[in-house]
Amino acid sequence: MLRFLKIAIPVFVIGFVTGNAFWYLFSPLWIDREVSEALPAEFMLTAIREGRFRDADFAHKGEGRVRIMVSDAGTVLVRLTEFSVTNGPDLEVWLVGEADPQSSDDVKASTWISLGPLKGNKGDQTYIVPDGADIDSFGSVVIWCAQFGVLFSPAPLSEV
Repeated sequence: MLRFLKIAIPVFVIGFVTGNAFWYLFSPLWIDREVSEALPAEFMLTAIREGRFRDADFAHKGEGRVRIMVSDAGTVLVRLTEFSVTNGPDLEVWLVGEADPQSSDDVKASTWISLGPLKGNKGDQTYIVPDGADIDSFGSVVIWCAQFGVLFSPAPLSEV
């Protein structure tokens, strides 16, 4: 019986730790977080820049539209519509100085600001750009995995 416990307990502990690690790392691949956030009706918004998300590589895929919008009061918003991206851990929305980043290294070498955690990997959503950010100095919006430093989907911006 003692021999059985010497084998069973370590196997159980290793299985438990491995199973939890597997779930944490890979469950985002098959679990989607859908968002359907409407723009506030009281905002009078003007679109100033826009772009389309594209795949970063064969594993990190994205699609949908992004618009940079300014309200009459001067509030700058980033609006994602018809949006879908491969889910992953610790995803964030970043404004990046690089006009068309092709790789994670392009993003890391550029200036960037985080707009916060991605609300969902599918659906329409809005992010507020911090006051004082020079919106003209950013050439793209990217979905970034902060935990692993990986580009998930870039969207080069152009004038409307």
